Amino acid sequence: MSNNVPTGAEFKEQLRAGAPKMGLFLNSHSPTVAEQLAHSGYDWLLVDTQHGPMDHEKLSNMLCAIASGGAKSMVRVAGYHDRGGIQQALDLGADGVLVPYINTAEEARQAVSCTRYPTAGTRSVYFPQRSMNKAGLLGYAGNANKNVIVALQVETAACIENMAEIAAVPGVDMLFLGQNDLCMSMGLYEKYEFPHMYTSPELQAATETLISEARKNNVILGLFLFGTTRVAEFLAKGFSFISVGNDLHHVLTQSAAYVQDLEKIAATEGKLWTRRPTALF
Repeated sequence: MSNNVPTGAEFKEQLRAGAPKMGLFLNSHSPTVAEQLAHSGYDWLLVDTQHGPMDHEKLSNMLCAIASGGAKSMVRVAGYHDRGGIQQALDLGADGVLVPYINTAEEARQAVSCTRYPTAGTRSVYFPQRSMNKAGLLGYAGNANKNVIVALQVETAACIENMAEIAAVPGVDMLFLGQNDLCMSMGLYEKYEFPHMYTSPELQAATETLISEARKNNVILGLFLFGTTRVAEFLAKGFSFISVGNDLHHVLTQSAAYVQDLEKIAATEGKLWTRRPTALF
């Protein structure tokens, strides 16, 4: 370990031991924003190629920017079928991948296979690559299977139904709870008025199933949240890899705070100023 940056294996060991690792998703395709946030103190940053507009060239620049600040880098790919996206992310130096929309153990096995060099998996090896610049071909490839972080997203009713089998798939390091999609998949947006689906007994039961199976298999628990109000709750439940939003969400919430301050300041001076109408806040 150099410059106090843990290896992937050490990072996972710390998470399994319960050490919290906080981070953000990156949905703007901006290496500049990525670099600034990598110096902000977050443990990890995740480049979201599933919902962001970044191509492989932009992803390359963003991963360089994250590395400059010492944060761990993750990439959310398109899915378990996205062999090309997984290959590019890891070759470009990502510390791990988050694979969305996992429904079955077979899909989980396919996702893991794309991240592992043979004979444990089917990842293609090639030299030179940025991932190999520090340790060389043998230094990187020889340790990649233990260092790469493989996270699977838990966001469908089917995933919860098959959780016992999914959590037991060898090579699954983390199960990452996406409450928004899971609520939609379970029909909770139709059943409950917002935001009561997030505290519904159905979602709580699904979450307990996830927690139970993860613990049986020594799998890390991850979670996406907007903001910090529920972080303590999920830390107490054993979630150690937690996102508190994304870069665009941070921009919007801080902008909203400044706008509210300006409205108050103007009012104290007897001046009428209100923000322009927006549906976002």
